[in-house]
Amino acid sequence: MLLKLLYSIGIHIVNSVLKPVSLFNDKIKLGVIGRKETFKILESSISKTDRTIWMHCASLGEYEQGLPVLKALRSQCPNHKIIVSFFSPSGYEVKKNTKDVDVVVYLPFDTSTNANKFLNLVRPDLILFVKYEIWPNLLLEAKKRNIHTLLISATFRVNQSYFNWYGSYMKKALFSFNHIFTQDEASKNILIDNGYKSVSVSGDTRFDRVTEQLQDNNTIEFIDEFIDDKTTVVFGSTWPADDELFVPFINSNIGKAKYIIAPHNIKPNYIDSIENQLEGTVVRFSQMKGKKLSEYNIFILDTIGYLSRVYSYADIAYVGGAAGQTGLHNILEPAVFGIPIIIGKNYDKFPEAKTLINLGGIKSVTNTSELGLNLKVLVESKDLRLKLGAISSEFISEHKGAVVQILDYIRTYTNLTK
Repeated sequence: MLLKLLYSIGIHIVNSVLKPVSLFNDKIKLGVIGRKETFKILESSISKTDRTIWMHCASLGEYEQGLPVLKALRSQCPNHKIIVSFFSPSGYEVKKNTKDVDVVVYLPFDTSTNANKFLNLVRPDLILFVKYEIWPNLLLEAKKRNIHTLLISATFRVNQSYFNWYGSYMKKALFSFNHIFTQDEASKNILIDNGYKSVSVSGDTRFDRVTEQLQDNNTIEFIDEFIDDKTTVVFGSTWPADDELFVPFINSNIGKAKYIIAPHNIKPNYIDSIENQLEGTVVRFSQMKGKKLSEYNIFILDTIGYLSRVYSYADIAYVGGAAGQTGLHNILEPAVFGIPIIIGKNYDKFPEAKTLINLGGIKSVTNTSELGLNLKVLVESKDLRLKLGAISSEFISEHKGAVVQILDYIRTYTNLTK
């Protein structure tokens, strides 16, 4: 009871603090404003006769992770409306107008009042949470209402709060799921050791998601024009710590390849700082109109929504986030296209990266010199690129299939598809 009280107090404090902070932070402001509209959107979009499926995601990455499951459910449950909620503006703002689902909203703060109102409006037949989002008031209220609730593509570590005395309230919420699908055996065993039995290893739905990318039309005319059939290196989802590694290489190897940089932060002042460090000819997405793109050495993708397709043009990919402490970005997006991948040194929390490093499809580097040596060899050797790329694509092929397992469970243990 005490931990529940402390949690509720914490939620109210965060909610009250964010409002004044939003005056000085555009991202937080989007969330504050967006949450004011959540219940209005639900009231206008869902009628009392609608049947719904609700998936909640922290942000864009989790949405992409859950999307193949939603697509399968849409096909098998065509009379259900698909509702998606986001916590982060970086997910909501990108996908608020997507045609893949019926309704997109911000998740309201997890108070008991909001939980009841949200579930009263949505009335889902099935709830899916993706990877690690745990909101106790919502989940425990869903359990009271006997709504079937699943956590998919989950990973756990023994030192997480759920498995310590101070996390007992969060553990209660975690264990309220009817079933948890984990990415790996280690996560399953952690749950079992802590008394949770309704768990199975399905793998990571991201493998299914990126495999779908192979069937999509990945053509981007301005990228075709820019690379001009030259060897191409893509630096995806990069941060300042990544810039420190690869900028010296680009400056030392102008003309030996084409370089595409897709920074995680696309604010103009940051893009300016990157361009000022580069010595080659640089063109930005935002300034490319009217320019002959093939004449440039470096393309800065200062926009969002293209990177997964841009990887289809890469001969080599550097995936950002692991050079510093921000967290490694999605290595599966380039891996599915059968290309060698380079990352930074901080990848311990990413099992897929560990596996691909052991297999040889990924190279991890700790400094500019190591990155330069690896890139130089790969740029010069097509045979080596093909060899390492084959490891990546085979890895993806061997690990897809999570969606099939999740759908089998849904068909067997719920009335959703009947």
